[in-house]
Amino acid sequence: MTTDTRVAPSVLWLDISAEFAGQRIDNFLLSRLKGAPRPLIYRILRSGEVRVNKGRIKPEYRLKAGDRLRLPPLRLPAADEPAPLAKGLLERLEAAIIHEDSGLIVLNKPCGIAVHGGSGLNYGVIEALRQLRPDCKALELVHRLDRDTSGLLLIAKKRSLLRHLHQALRGELPNGQVDKRYLALVKGDFPASLKQIAVPLLKNTRLSGERMVQVRSEGKPALTRFNVIERFADLATLIEARPITGRTHQIRVHAQHAGHPIAGDDKYGDAGFTAQIRALGGKRLFLHAFRLRLPLPQGGTLELEAPPDAPWQNALQRLTEQTSSD
Repeated sequence: MTTDTRVAPSVLWLDISAEFAGQRIDNFLLSRLKGAPRPLIYRILRSGEVRVNKGRIKPEYRLKAGDRLRLPPLRLPAADEPAPLAKGLLERLEAAIIHEDSGLIVLNKPCGIAVHGGSGLNYGVIEALRQLRPDCKALELVHRLDRDTSGLLLIAKKRSLLRHLHQALRGELPNGQVDKRYLALVKGDFPASLKQIAVPLLKNTRLSGERMVQVRSEGKPALTRFNVIERFADLATLIEARPITGRTHQIRVHAQHAGHPIAGDDKYGDAGFTAQIRALGGKRLFLHAFRLRLPLPQGGTLELEAPPDAPWQNALQRLTEQTSSD
């Protein structure tokens, strides 16, 4: 099977090998159709122009070994090398890598950097890493973090490890699943008795393309577990959040639903509370993936931690000083 399709002037048929089994069809096309804009990929998927085994599929469809893939005629831009990203950005992301081995890269993603290009962005973490590691031909995101969420992000170097970690994320492995823990600074006095929130979430996409998530009975099941770490009088609480399911914006919407929105959250937050934290220098979303534990294919686990950035820590220090003096 051709794995680097640059131009498809006529209908193209591809047979999917076991190497690509388990990969989402949208990610497969984005990595294979070099030069194809992301909106084009999703348009041909949603319109039914892409067929698998002669049937229509959704962008989240996962390929199976032996699938027969039909691609419509495409007129793609000439194949050029990607424009080099700013040296400062590449150096910043290189410095953010906290673990790397033959199959995996883990970095402490800075706040404000998207994990991939799209929606008006020409690049993200994955595009930058492909420039930093040009010899790694199979680099793929294992999971995603929102642009303004910082913290531990997994990037697989091998298809076999990507499949393994996707199984772990779905809870399909006998030797454990991925355990992700987040820090969040939330409004008010978060009750210690509130150990978990289990309410369904429904994702909607507005005409502008913006994704919004709401608590709705017809939504998908979602479960987040919480633990109080530190209180700042009755103004704010630092909590640990552990998402058991992996819904879009899950922690942010569950915190809002509990009446304790996250500081700096422009979608689901409280403007007054955010302004108070910003006055202390906290000009960011206060959600950070700080701890990961994942089962390894060869047995055992990999455990990693990453601290929040200096603006986060400085804001919490000033918050401590303010609330202790009141």
